[in-house]
Amino acid sequence: MEFCVLASGSRGNCTYVSSGETSILVDFGLSARTTVKRLSEIGVAPSAIEAVLFSHDHVDHWQGIETFRTSYPVRLFANEGTASSIDGACKKCALTWEIFETANTFSIGALQIEAFSLSHDAADTVGFVISDGSAKLGIVTDLGQSSPVVENKLKSCHAVILESNHDYEMLMQSERPWSLKSRINGRSGHLSNEDAAALIQRSLSEQLRGILLAHLSQDCNTQTLARRAMETVLKEANRLDVHLSVLEQERPSARFQLTRETLIIQQVP
Repeated sequence: MEFCVLASGSRGNCTYVSSGETSILVDFGLSARTTVKRLSEIGVAPSAIEAVLFSHDHVDHWQGIETFRTSYPVRLFANEGTASSIDGACKKCALTWEIFETANTFSIGALQIEAFSLSHDAADTVGFVISDGSAKLGIVTDLGQSSPVVENKLKSCHAVILESNHDYEMLMQSERPWSLKSRINGRSGHLSNEDAAALIQRSLSEQLRGILLAHLSQDCNTQTLARRAMETVLKEANRLDVHLSVLEQERPSARFQLTRETLIIQQVP
């Protein structure tokens, strides 16, 4: 399996995943032009994308899809709550949906998708475990708190794209209104660095090869703080063999190849 995070953050989220036979995007929160540009930077033609899979209905996860579909007629997958809410927010889009049921497994070509519920303040937010029949990639980028379901899903994964949104002290000391601070730090908001590290501590398996820290706040976090919190947990578990990356908003990640045994960096932008 190959994957690359094209962007991660509050201004747009999009991840490329491919079995070699089937290529999809998870979320489409960038403009169509930027998405095409970043796919080109990693050597992927936009015409190779067969489908887009949506985790939830917040605009930073779907805002570019209408324009993209005018040139590239991809299939669109979402649960009923997400599809309905995107339709309501973008009445002119006239999108055609293929609906999946949360907590079920379904296929897009050669990729198998497990969708599971997350605690985040959207219509019906989900995380995904994506498999090519061998390796498994977990994508969990918007959640306010963990759950036994989330932990069990991550235990099955060989690589995880995981939210590490904010540093608690930076958030509390920021000039954001208290209502926003409470929302971000609440049960349906976003994981702090320490929360993300604790989640990995509870779900760390022998087969985990890589962690990519996602959705960092520009104002209330730093790459150094996010990395330090996760490195502490990995060091305590004697798992410094696990690759650790911190994702960015303004440029794509490396392009990775994932197998059961290894996580290989194929290309660095």
